[in-house]
Amino acid sequence: MAAEISYRIIRSKRRTIALEINAAGEILVRCPQRCTKAQIEAFVQSRADWLRKHLQKRAAQPKLPPLTTEEVRALAQQALEVIPGRVAHYAPLVGVTYGRITIRNQRSRWGSCSSQGNLNFNCLLMLAPPEVLDYVVVHELCHRKEMNHSPKFWAEVARVLPDYHTSKKWLKDHGGTLIARLSP
Repeated sequence: MAAEISYRIIRSKRRTIALEINAAGEILVRCPQRCTKAQIEAFVQSRADWLRKHLQKRAAQPKLPPLTTEEVRALAQQALEVIPGRVAHYAPLVGVTYGRITIRNQRSRWGSCSSQGNLNFNCLLMLAPPEVLDYVVVHELCHRKEMNHSPKFWAEVARVLPDYHTSKKWLKDHGGTLIARLSP
């Protein structure tokens, strides 16, 4: 069964095995350096139903045309105009300060926060509903208090955005469609 599932192995210094379906629909198996082929195969086999379900779900999503370089630049410019205002609005509500704000066009992240308090956001957020953008902003600002995804972190997100689950689900359901619009 897992033999029919093709995947690419990425070995690193991580401690656990994880599956990922990237924006191109490729299955990635991230695993520790010492992981054997048999362990990887058994792991993929144990997750075969999950993989098929997510691949079918992805295949059913609408296929939108790739964004042109000009469109990506326009989204980045729009993000530079919009996101700093959203960060300035939410930072006092979270109770944190922040450093530099950078806009990127990434295939794997919607945002990130460095230990120095610098914030990065994906320009594709301009294609998401405003409440989803606000969720990502609050998510990254909450990392100024908790640099992890512990229950304490999620409680902080919920304190500021009690209905954050809706936006988190929107990203899970539709984010892949947006990321797939970036040219390979």
